[in-house]
Amino acid sequence: MDTEFLQTMLLTFKLASITTVLLLFIGIPLGYFLSQTSSRFKPIIEAIVSMPLVLPPSVLGFYLLLAFSPKNGFGAWLDTNFDLRLVFSFEGLVLASILFSLPFMVHPIQSGFSTLGKSLKEASFVLGKSRLQTLWFVLLPNIRPSLLTASVITFAHTVGEFGVVLMIGGNIAGETKVASIAIYDEVESLNYSLANQYAFTLFVISFAILLFVYAVNKSMMRSEFR
Repeated sequence: MDTEFLQTMLLTFKLASITTVLLLFIGIPLGYFLSQTSSRFKPIIEAIVSMPLVLPPSVLGFYLLLAFSPKNGFGAWLDTNFDLRLVFSFEGLVLASILFSLPFMVHPIQSGFSTLGKSLKEASFVLGKSRLQTLWFVLLPNIRPSLLTASVITFAHTVGEFGVVLMIGGNIAGETKVASIAIYDEVESLNYSLANQYAFTLFVISFAILLFVYAVNKSMMRSEFR
């Protein structure tokens, strides 16, 4: 394996890992809120969270490109006050990936919380546990399969991103060139051998990840019914 191939794959999994960890911190409170609230604004929040599922990635990438550009308001403000440029940078890829993969983290977690009976939470309150303690020590352990599924799907989805990362990050080796961009680049160069190397590696890893999550979830379900 050549150095550029390893560099690209490591960058891909670095992006997916950081995105997954950050989305866990976002997805747990947001999924919990959506599973508990009856606010009139709930449909609006759910629609916003779910937008990346129906929007073409190029649409989201285009508007993020406009927003992050140092020639426009928000991008210029970041550049002037924090010396931060999100266009064609790894930091920009992380932020774009968080927005694009948000529903893949939130939906399974929201679904997991929704399946828990109210009696579980009420019993915790009766025992003197705070809301935070109830969430951390009572509710989260009971939705472990949902947390695992959300994390794995988010990771796998981020690994396979193309349109958004191309618009925001471009094709800078060692900085923004992830595996999906590398495949496109090699196919355009008619270098099918290297494109196949990237594609087959992603195929094998994605299959292994999904096999792992299904096996672990099946094991968890068996242990719960014993």
